[in-house]
This record gives sequence, structure tokens and C-alpha cells, in this order.
Amino acid sequence: MQAIKDSVHDYVELPPVAAALLDTAPVQRLRHIKQLSTVRLVYPSANHTRFEHSIGVAHLAGQALSRLGIDGHRAKAVQAAALLHDVGHGPYGHQTEGIIERRVGRHHDEVTDLLSNGELAATLEHHDLNPDEIAELVAGNGELGQLVAGELDVDRMDYLVRDAHHTGVPYGTVDYGRLLGALRFVDGNLVLAEGNVPTAESLLVARALMNATVYRHHVSRIAGAMLERTSERLLDSTNLTPEEFQRFTDAELLAALQGCEETAEMADRIVNRNLFKRAVWAEWGGVPSDVVAVDHDEKREFEREIAAKADVPPEAVLVDNPGEPSMPESSSRVVVNGEVRRLAEQSPLVQGLQASQRTQWRLGVYAPEDRTDEVEKAANAILGLTL
Repeated sequence: MQAIKDSVHDYVELPPVAAALLDTAPVQRLRHIKQLSTVRLVYPSANHTRFEHSIGVAHLAGQALSRLGIDGHRAKAVQAAALLHDVGHGPYGHQTEGIIERRVGRHHDEVTDLLSNGELAATLEHHDLNPDEIAELVAGNGELGQLVAGELDVDRMDYLVRDAHHTGVPYGTVDYGRLLGALRFVDGNLVLAEGNVPTAESLLVARALMNATVYRHHVSRIAGAMLERTSERLLDSTNLTPEEFQRFTDAELLAALQGCEETAEMADRIVNRNLFKRAVWAEWGGVPSDVVAVDHDEKREFEREIAAKADVPPEAVLVDNPGEPSMPESSSRVVVNGEVRRLAEQSPLVQGLQASQRTQWRLGVYAPEDRTDEVEKAANAILGLTL
């Protein structure tokens, strides 16, 4: 096995198939995709990449498989899938995912096309692995797919600890050793063994605190909204195809944005952290339910209406609607008194965290600093906000 020094897990040993996959171009590309996207404009040390995260996920998958007594071909397939779980991400990760889904019709974990031919397929087949089988595991399908993509997956365990480490915040620290040791399969479902309700709750609390302080920080949300909108404009005003866009690195996307007349100004704002400001930052209770539920096209229409009413250019208004709060970890399964139960059914803490999510929820409307006053008035009127 190949040993790699990792900033979170110390020395990591990878099996031959994972080591071979590391040297392929699609995986090496992940060195140039930052794990936390625009969050690094808030936390300067958050410069870690999806490449090192992928190594961490493959390592934790190996730890989980060992404790579950799974070896041989099945274990090799899961560790390969764990290493490849982010290979489908576009530039800036989740910040451009919506664009890619709308224009390509594919989520980042739908990687059959990437694995079906070329370097990745050849490497997998050389190690007697079926690319289609690995794609299914990456998508979270089947019993073992739950280890790669599910409520108790090793992806979540790694990114919480890694993101907390690199941002310097204390909130995402979880006892992943306890989590890995408590994993069991019951009737084909990945669960936590008896006595581990607090273990499941700790994962939930860590994610909730990281959401509030890191992942949904308002500066990162503003930069992300700017990046998404100007990336759409790039695709609309050039011959760049969505498929080419999807395979950009972070730096390649910024270069393309700066090299296009229609997007250069916004790109320079992102590069120089000269960001829009909050014209509106509305609480859950002050936003009509139909505004909470708007889709992408409706949101863009709101932007045009607000800009027209405020008498500002259309590109000077961004509506950032996070949608309904969700907490997938609350569906984690735990064994209580010999019975498998959903965490939400067993833990009063879940209800408190769900209420907290709504308390922290905000609808944002952003504009250049010198236009926030008129945009605020127009947005309140167009969106029917109650202040």
C-alpha cells in the first residue's frame, strides 16, 4: 500500500487501485478545485482541495470496511468509489452545481459517463473492477453505496473534520472513530449500533454548527451568488459548452470569466473580494411562502423586476433564496432497544436543530454597495417582505 501524509488523518495508506486512480488526470484535476469554494474569502486558511478530501474519504472507507469485516473485491470497489466520489464536480464545486444540473442534466455524483471510457475506465478494469459498478456506488446505490453517499457516509465524516481543521473553527469536530466503530448493516440498511443515539446527534450538531458559521456565511453566499450569475452569463454570451464548463478547474473558470467582456467586471470583483453587499437579509417569518419556494427562472424574473423598479442595471441585483431548510442527517438509522429507528423519531435534539435552522435562515438580495438603499426598497415591494 502507498502511504500519504494527510493534514487530518496523519499517515494514510491506500490500496493499489486507489493509488493508481490518484495518478489519473480526472483525479489530479481535483487538486485545482477548492473544497470550500467561496468560503475561503471568509476563512483565509480554507484552501484545501477536493483532492485531499478524496484521499481522506478513501481512507475512512477503508477503516469502515475493516470494522465491518468486508474485504476482497467488495472492499476494493468501495474504496475506489470513495476516492472517485467527487470526480464529477464542476469548478467551485457546489457553487456551480445548479448550473451544470440545469444545462447538462446531471448531478455531480452521476459519473457513469466519466467512468465508462478513457483513463479512469482503463485503470478500474486493470484492477478487475467494473466502471458501472463503481458509478453505482458513487451514487449511493446498493447496500455498500450507503458508505459512500448516505446519511452516515464517510464523505460527511471527512469533510466536517477537514473543513473545521482548515477554517480553524471548533464546531465540526466529530468523533469519527466512534462513528466508524458503531456502523452496522441491518436488513441492508447502514445503521449505528445500540447505545449510539448521542453519536448520531453529534454528527447532526456538527453539521448544524458548520452550516451556521462556515458553509452559509453571508460573505460566502454573496460571492457564490455572484459567481453563479456571472457563470450563467458566460455560457449565454460565448460558444463555451456546458460540458466544457463542467470540466474547468477553479482557475480556468476565473480566467474565462475575466477574458469575457460581459463577465469581466464581476469576475474582477470576485478576484479582488470587492463583493456586493446585503440590500435585504430577511428572516424566515418575513418571507412569503411562495417566495421561499421559487425556482431558478422565477428568481431571475424577480431580479429583473427589482432592478427595473430600483432603476439599476439588471446585473446589479442578485436574489439568493436558499429554499426550504433540510437536515438529511436526521434520517440516520440507530438501534434502540433492539429496534432500528430513525434519529428524528428518537432524539428531541433533532426538533431543536430543525427549529434553529429556520431561525438562522435568511433570504438575501445583494447589490453594489452604492445601490443597496434603492434595491432594498424595490425588493421589499416586489417580494412582499414583512420586516
